[in-house]
Amino acid sequence: MLTSPQAATMLALQDKMNAKVNPDWVAVKSPFLRAVVIEAAEAIEHHGWKWWKKQDCDLEQLQMELVDIWHFILSAILIKHEGNQEKALQDVFTDLETSTVQFDGQTYTYHNLSLLQKLELMIGLAAAKRYDLGLFSALLADCQMQWDDLYAQYVSKNVLNFFRQDNGYKEGTYVKIWSGREDNEHLVEIMAKLDVKSENYQSDLYNELNARYQMLDMA
Repeated sequence: MLTSPQAATMLALQDKMNAKVNPDWVAVKSPFLRAVVIEAAEAIEHHGWKWWKKQDCDLEQLQMELVDIWHFILSAILIKHEGNQEKALQDVFTDLETSTVQFDGQTYTYHNLSLLQKLELMIGLAAAKRYDLGLFSALLADCQMQWDDLYAQYVSKNVLNFFRQDNGYKEGTYVKIWSGREDNEHLVEIMAKLDVKSENYQSDLYNELNARYQMLDMA
């Protein structure tokens, strides 16, 4: 189960990341839930949905899409509370264990839905400017993740986001494909080699990303 210190840490990291992109990010109120729509659609692609052809589920990339979605949900929660992290923290735990949601005149019970149906429901809610953390919890379980797993991957992706910004992501000069693979794929590979419980985990991860990225200049 998600702990209060974990949630508080992630909210603080998300605020710091967003402020790096735009110091006035709370006042600007960017459409973070629109980003959830796009990321959830990408998650469907990684799962596979085409009934007319054989497709294999890429579980690691599907999990990474959930981490991306979590970034945007945290941002939406922070905006809802005008950047107040204490109120946002309370909001996180308000519906974390819900098992149903009312949407479009219907009641949806999560355990009756497939993973793809849950992702479709998340898209519908996000398009309607809503989120439901009980639904997100159910998706974690479907993707074979615990909250501890999400926490570890979130911190890792946060490092990647800072790395992207430090290397020109906002200016459009960042190169996302390294040696034929997206930086997300490199991140998964590096994470597997490092100890997430290490005090130096964040710096070690950043340094390893940087070492690989510098190889582009040498190619």
